[in-house]
Amino acid sequence: MENVGFAFFDAVVFLVHQVIWLYIWVVIIASVITWVQPDPYNPIVQILDRLTYPVLEKVRNTIPTTFGGVDLAPIVVILGLTFIDRFLGTLLS
Repeated sequence: MENVGFAFFDAVVFLVHQVIWLYIWVVIIASVITWVQPDPYNPIVQILDRLTYPVLEKVRNTIPTTFGGVDLAPIVVILGLTFIDRFLGTLLS
């Protein structure tokens, strides 16, 4: 019966890890797309904006992330998510 509990937590850790890495890729893609002046009415651009804007805006309002005209908020978000991923993986393993 112990193995069932361990397997459950292992599956939860794996699922959380996958969701975090998927969101990291969404942040990366949304950031790269902003470099080419995308069409704001494109459905993919709108989805990426809806998924990333709240988190990026929260970071921008909390700490200054613009240096020399470059917005570093996506890097802060990626580093934060990577930290959370590693912390949870270590904690629950």
